Amino acid sequence: MGILAWIVLGLIAGAIAKVILPGNQGGGFISTMFLGIIGAFVGGSLHTFFTTGALQLASVTFSIGGIVVAVLGAIVTVFVWSLITRAT
Repeated sequence: MGILAWIVLGLIAGAIAKVILPGNQGGGFISTMFLGIIGAFVGGSLHTFFTTGALQLASVTFSIGGIVVAVLGAIVTVFVWSLITRAT
Protein backbone atom coordinates (compact mmCIF):
# COMPACT_ATOMS: atom_id res chain seq x y z
CA MET A 1 0.00 0.00 0.00
CA GLY A 2 1.42 3.37 -0.95
CA ILE A 3 2.11 6.22 1.43
CA LEU A 4 -0.84 8.23 0.09
CA ALA A 5 -3.19 5.33 0.83
CA TRP A 6 -1.71 5.07 4.36
CA ILE A 7 -2.38 8.78 4.92
CA VAL A 8 -5.97 8.51 3.66
CA LEU A 9 -6.60 5.35 5.70
CA GLY A 10 -5.00 7.00 8.73
CA LEU A 11 -7.22 10.05 8.42
CA ILE A 12 -10.34 7.92 8.06
CA ALA A 13 -9.43 5.60 10.94
CA GLY A 14 -8.28 8.42 13.24
CA ALA A 15 -11.36 10.54 12.58
CA ILE A 16 -13.75 7.64 13.16
CA ALA A 17 -11.89 6.64 16.33
CA LYS A 18 -12.08 10.18 17.71
CA VAL A 19 -15.82 10.29 16.98
CA ILE A 20 -16.44 6.92 18.65
CA LEU A 21 -14.45 7.60 21.82
CA PRO A 22 -16.16 9.90 24.31
CA GLY A 23 -14.53 13.08 25.58
CA ASN A 24 -12.09 15.55 24.09
CA GLN A 25 -8.89 13.92 22.87
CA GLY A 26 -7.42 17.18 21.60
CA GLY A 27 -5.09 17.38 18.65
CA GLY A 28 -5.83 18.50 15.17
CA PHE A 29 -5.57 17.25 11.62
CA ILE A 30 -1.94 16.11 11.82
CA SER A 31 -2.27 14.30 15.16
CA THR A 32 -5.43 12.56 13.96
CA MET A 33 -3.56 11.39 10.87
CA PHE A 34 -0.57 10.10 12.84
CA LEU A 35 -2.72 8.36 15.45
CA GLY A 36 -4.79 6.82 12.65
CA ILE A 37 -1.69 5.56 10.80
CA ILE A 38 -0.23 4.16 14.02
CA GLY A 39 -3.63 2.64 14.79
CA ALA A 40 -3.74 1.00 11.37
CA PHE A 41 -0.40 -0.66 12.10
CA VAL A 42 -1.54 -1.65 15.60
CA GLY A 43 -4.77 -3.10 14.22
CA GLY A 44 -2.96 -4.89 11.38
CA SER A 45 -0.39 -6.35 13.76
CA LEU A 46 -3.07 -7.53 16.21
CA HIS A 47 -5.09 -9.01 13.35
CA THR A 48 -2.01 -10.88 12.11
CA PHE A 49 -1.26 -12.09 15.64
CA PHE A 50 -4.79 -13.38 16.26
CA THR A 51 -5.11 -15.07 12.86
CA THR A 52 -1.63 -16.59 12.46
CA GLY A 53 -0.14 -16.50 15.94
CA ALA A 54 2.91 -14.60 14.68
CA LEU A 55 3.70 -11.22 16.21
CA GLN A 56 4.91 -9.00 13.38
CA LEU A 57 4.46 -5.42 12.19
CA ALA A 58 1.79 -5.46 9.50
CA SER A 59 -0.37 -2.88 7.83
CA VAL A 60 -3.94 -3.35 6.73
CA THR A 61 -5.24 -3.25 3.18
CA PHE A 62 -7.42 -0.50 1.79
CA SER A 63 -10.70 -2.41 1.93
CA ILE A 64 -13.79 -2.50 4.12
CA GLY A 65 -12.23 -5.12 6.40
CA GLY A 66 -8.98 -3.18 6.46
CA ILE A 67 -10.77 0.00 7.46
CA VAL A 68 -12.59 -1.83 10.28
CA VAL A 69 -9.30 -3.27 11.58
CA ALA A 70 -7.62 0.15 11.23
CA VAL A 71 -10.44 1.87 13.12
CA LEU A 72 -10.25 -0.70 15.93
CA GLY A 73 -6.49 -0.19 16.13
CA ALA A 74 -6.95 3.58 16.05
CA ILE A 75 -9.47 3.37 18.91
CA VAL A 76 -6.90 1.50 20.98
CA THR A 77 -4.19 4.00 20.00
CA VAL A 78 -6.32 7.08 20.74
CA PHE A 79 -7.38 5.59 24.09
CA VAL A 80 -3.77 4.85 25.10
CA TRP A 81 -2.69 8.31 23.89
CA SER A 82 -5.42 9.98 25.95
CA LEU A 83 -4.27 8.03 29.03
CA ILE A 84 -0.66 9.10 28.45
CA THR A 85 -1.45 12.78 27.88
CA ARG A 86 -3.94 12.91 30.75
CA ALA A 87 -1.33 11.60 33.21
CA THR A 88 1.10 14.46 32.49
